[in-house]
Amino acid sequence: MPHDTLNATFHRLGELLLEAGIISTEQLEIALKQQSHCGERIGSVLLRLGYIDTETLLEFLRKYYGTPSIDLYSIHIAPSVLNSLSFEKMKRLQALPIIPSTKGLFVGMVDPNDIKAVNELEFIIGKKIEPVVVPHVQLDAVFRFIEKRGGRLTETLSGADVEKEQPDKALPDAFDLKRLIALLMKNNASDLLISAGVPPCLKLNNEIVRLPGMDLTPAEVEQGAKELMTDLQWQEFLEKGELDFGLSNPTVGRFRVNAYRQRGSISLAIRNIVEKIPTISDCGLPEWIGEFIMPSQGLILITGPTGHGKSTTLAALLNLINLKRKCNIITIEDPIEFLHKHKMSNINQREVGRDTPSFHEGLSHIFRQAPDVIMIGEMRDVESFEIALRAAETGHLVVSTMHANSSTIAIERIIEIFPPEKQQQMRIQLAEVFLLIFNQRLIAKADGTGRALAYEKLVNTPRIRNMIRESKTHHIRSVFQHLGDEFQPMDVSLNNLVKSGVVTVEEAVKYSENPALFKDMTHKRP
Repeated sequence: MPHDTLNATFHRLGELLLEAGIISTEQLEIALKQQSHCGERIGSVLLRLGYIDTETLLEFLRKYYGTPSIDLYSIHIAPSVLNSLSFEKMKRLQALPIIPSTKGLFVGMVDPNDIKAVNELEFIIGKKIEPVVVPHVQLDAVFRFIEKRGGRLTETLSGADVEKEQPDKALPDAFDLKRLIALLMKNNASDLLISAGVPPCLKLNNEIVRLPGMDLTPAEVEQGAKELMTDLQWQEFLEKGELDFGLSNPTVGRFRVNAYRQRGSISLAIRNIVEKIPTISDCGLPEWIGEFIMPSQGLILITGPTGHGKSTTLAALLNLINLKRKCNIITIEDPIEFLHKHKMSNINQREVGRDTPSFHEGLSHIFRQAPDVIMIGEMRDVESFEIALRAAETGHLVVSTMHANSSTIAIERIIEIFPPEKQQQMRIQLAEVFLLIFNQRLIAKADGTGRALAYEKLVNTPRIRNMIRESKTHHIRSVFQHLGDEFQPMDVSLNNLVKSGVVTVEEAVKYSENPALFKDMTHKRP
């Protein structure tokens, strides 16, 4: 069926619901505007907006097409039936094998009148196809569910399990930032993203999920941003064009907010901060990492891209120090994400903008505060790196994060941030003080329950130290290709996750340093 004809068909469905008095003219207009933006069928949009329920939609679909309809969230599909059609063909033909029939096979379809697709299905499967109409939003959810599990299921597909993975459906028509933050918590998402021109979005397992509702206007986002900030914060934002700040509500939780300007309007990124201090086990970190928090001096760096759990790992290490050592811990954070309590250690957390004007200012005076352990939320500039290296040299344990895609890139990035005349001195200094560089990624699990940790480690040894001093850091990856005490590449950790069935090959290869070699490695596994 041509695209224009299909759109007209689904607009007609909305008109029928209007004529029956089930939805209002205003609700239909809102749904049609949302449908033009997201490309979903109008019935699915009305369902997601909460204007109709599943039973009503299924009844109208049944009458409209003259075929049976089915709620995909209420059924179970055997793997033998599901796998009678490849996942690629399911997506292309928008068809889902459901259950054998007396004549052949019932197949769920968004458009059961697509004769061309039905004929192709009968040719591929070799059976008579009996189409059953299903809501587009449900079929799309099932496809995402299967894709997260590698495109093929070996166990019965439960519609209830698919429904559990979906974000909360109903949203108010008006922009209500407090309700959106509540949805962020309810759906266990990592971030709430607010931008003009699109509906609010949640970030679930590192994927964007657009919530149903109208596109936000610049005025709505600006008003929401002002509601979150104090008068002083709003003035600072107006001057700088961006602002990081913490947000705390005893009944809801704690959040890290970044407000910034883009294309003349304001955007917000609101990150959920988990109150519970994570343990090494919670983070999926290897037990051996605990050995590196015991030395009285040195540098530990946690590296990786944004959104891959560096701050959480840092919090777990700090918690371990707090539990095992009697020392004075000073942190400089922007903003404070995890609130630590005094345990065996004293722990003093300072927030940039509230307790100290900047990282540089906070670090400049830190030696007067008698620290044993210094935690720097993120090292960003020459001054921060210089003070951190000096602290690690002079009897302090320093732990911090930085953005780098590998442990060796982290080393070179630290060196290159200094002017040329100081780079060799910094190279020698870094070679002496660093204990561990831990590079990490969070990979979507095969069962769709969250993300698993994959890591690369670089431990300082005499051989590693000499290579850094002699400007041969780039040789580390070729000299230490396999698992060892000094260096373990990311691909080894990824391969272990694939072998144990925690992640799929398809997901793991996205983070592999050498995809071709990685695929070969996984194919050779026993």
